[in-house]
Amino acid sequence: QTKSFDAQVIIMNHGGKIAKGYCPVVDCHTAHVACRITNIKQKMDRRTGKVTEMNPEYISNGDAAIVTMAPSKPLCVESFTEYPPLGRFIIRDMKKT
Repeated sequence: QTKSFDAQVIIMNHGGKIAKGYCPVVDCHTAHVACRITNIKQKMDRRTGKVTEMNPEYISNGDAAIVTMAPSKPLCVESFTEYPPLGRFIIRDMKKT
């Protein structure tokens, strides 16, 4: 059990900037849990995976990044490297995916 986890995210269909403190709903398997972004570790190129910026202030539409997320209640998340089918999740905000 952990209080937070790191995730690689790609921002799609989001109109504004996402910064630390942003708290969307994460749909992981059958769970729907609010998770706060506590840290944006790095911004990266979506295609190559190369790091383009360390500790950015925000991420926006089209960006890929490694973020630290803290769920508001217990959430089971699998490591993508260990079990890819269960290592994916969707982030929703204002009922949009």
